[in-house]
Amino acid sequence: MQDNATEVTAAGIARMAGVGRAAVSNWRRRHADFPRPVGGTETSPSFALAEVESWLRTQGKLAEVPLRERVWQQLSGHPDGPVTALTHAGCVLLLIHDRPPVWLELSAGSDERLAEMLPGALREVFTPRFGPESAMNTPQTVNTPGPAPASAADGPSAVNAAHSPAPASPHPAVHTPTGPELLPSAPLLRGVAELAAELGARQTFEFLLGRHLDANPRQYTLTPADLAGLMADLAGPARTVLDPACGTGALLRAAATRPDQKLYAQDSAPELAALTTLRLALHTWSTVRGATGDTLRADAHPQLRADAVLCHPPFNERNWGHDELAYDPRWEYGFPARTESELAWVQHTLARLKDGGAGVLLMPPAAASRRSGRRIRADLLRRGALRAVIALPVGAAPPYNIPLHLWVLRRPERAPAQPEVLLVDVGQFAGEGRGGPDWRAVREAVLDAWQAFGRPGRFTERPGLARALPVIELLDDDVDLAPARHLPPPTAADGAEQLTAVRELLGETLRLTADLTPRRADAAHPARWPLTTIGELARGGALMLRTGGNGGHARVPVLTDHDVLSGTDPSGTLPESDEEAVLTEPGDVVVPVLGGGSVARVIDTTTAGAALGRNLVLLRPDPAALDPWFLAGFLRGTANNRQASSYASTATRLDARRLQLPRLPLDEQRRYGQRFRTLDEFERALRHAGRLGEQVVRGMYDGLTDGTVAPD
Repeated sequence: MQDNATEVTAAGIARMAGVGRAAVSNWRRRHADFPRPVGGTETSPSFALAEVESWLRTQGKLAEVPLRERVWQQLSGHPDGPVTALTHAGCVLLLIHDRPPVWLELSAGSDERLAEMLPGALREVFTPRFGPESAMNTPQTVNTPGPAPASAADGPSAVNAAHSPAPASPHPAVHTPTGPELLPSAPLLRGVAELAAELGARQTFEFLLGRHLDANPRQYTLTPADLAGLMADLAGPARTVLDPACGTGALLRAAATRPDQKLYAQDSAPELAALTTLRLALHTWSTVRGATGDTLRADAHPQLRADAVLCHPPFNERNWGHDELAYDPRWEYGFPARTESELAWVQHTLARLKDGGAGVLLMPPAAASRRSGRRIRADLLRRGALRAVIALPVGAAPPYNIPLHLWVLRRPERAPAQPEVLLVDVGQFAGEGRGGPDWRAVREAVLDAWQAFGRPGRFTERPGLARALPVIELLDDDVDLAPARHLPPPTAADGAEQLTAVRELLGETLRLTADLTPRRADAAHPARWPLTTIGELARGGALMLRTGGNGGHARVPVLTDHDVLSGTDPSGTLPESDEEAVLTEPGDVVVPVLGGGSVARVIDTTTAGAALGRNLVLLRPDPAALDPWFLAGFLRGTANNRQASSYASTATRLDARRLQLPRLPLDEQRRYGQRFRTLDEFERALRHAGRLGEQVVRGMYDGLTDGTVAPD
């Protein structure tokens, strides 16, 4: 059944028809019968989905709206908003997941009957999954005494500005919606069930949630999956796991499942708490106890003693409850200063752990050295509660320009006689581009050091990487825990040998660069070739054009626009998606569409198989009609890029379909292609020489300043 109230934007119409937004604008101008706007604004109107679908089908531009797109448009255009629609969808998907025959019986009748009967069926599922409180039809009122700190872990940056002197009360994250609340969602729920029959209930929810997060990137700060997995591995297997700032649940999803496991979650944002609780229930058969409320002011699980706590807390919060919580029993290691909200989260974590339980928190680097927190840091060290501080590479998590830390905690069963703390710095594994660090190297280095630290016997120091330091050596006036300040540099011999090796490699690269230097250019009269465009070649079948941005099911390296611009290997990641990723093949030509640069990259065997990232266009030429190096070379022409680009106040965007190529025989194309290929080799050699030169310069500066290299 189609919902006539569902609206769709021009961008949504373009996705439905598989065209650009410019084509939709042309249809509106050229066709008098194109559906009229029913909402939105003058600059961004919205249209009735049913009318658009009918018009597209009548015009022969669409045989049928894809089911995924129809469901997404129903959700995004829901009259009560996409979050409410996504929550209702999650409720029904859990019912389909747990009790599919019940859904089949309920959906057989009218929308009114479905809305009337559905709350009772949901209660039967919610009670064993989430607890009896979730069977209520309306959520309890949350009375927030001030601007509640929003979760940093996968959570929104906005905070509640209401003020009241009464303490906040947490309430269950998921409540049973009423029949009147569900009735506007009935068409959507039927579409969701149809999609679940195709993809599965869990995959359907992941698809819809992923689309929602992608559509609102500024509202959410996501914890990368690789980082969440590392944090879960540091905590180890656990039967009870808590995330007190759960966001969209990345950390709890990363926890290894086991029989009789219980997951506890809380978030100050009600919509995130509800979506995460439903997401976890679809992800695992574990008991899930989700709650909404400000964790520091109104802890939903005060009696819990968990095996593990995983947390990505909000950073640099000033209004975290300092004035109201001065005598809170959780401040076992000292009352945090107003500027030390992170140390409040550290102590909350320790208070919710059982003796011997492990906690892992993502922390800003300033928390390791601010003078206002030195007394609490000192007591954490003395009593053996802080077991490790791990400095991550730049780009590991938002904010991506800061090298964040991981703090590994252990609730002490007894005070250690000679406490030690493990300091690790894996900053050397930062990636060259925006794709993030080398997670495989980070994971191996961190877990290897952590496991070695936990074994009996003396920890073997790893210069420049890891060191187990007696706590007494840190208990000075600053109690500075930044790993880089305490790790010994690589040994002088190793440093000198490495510097010599880099210098020799630089010499070889410079000789190669000289050999590849283009020969003197001979003057020639300007050519007057007949021209064609990429759009015409695509319509004629000479090449295939694809755009990137979907992660797919398989976790494969992602080629980013920065990788293309810098000539580096695929370094990015994309969230897992039910939409198929575009995988590169040898001979493909990849072009960035943002930034205004004249760049095109031919995919070789070493970069083939990577997923195509955002803001990239892939051109797959027919080898019988087009030479890939000829294609890439002419696409790099400055004048060609200028005429195919559009300019806004803050960005330049390339329309790849408008790029031009001369019409030349294949043999002539290959002549040009060979020359372009030689130029590409020269360019890559120059880049490699530049990187090696930077290493030599940095190594010489470091060696001269630390005494490992003599000045003559």
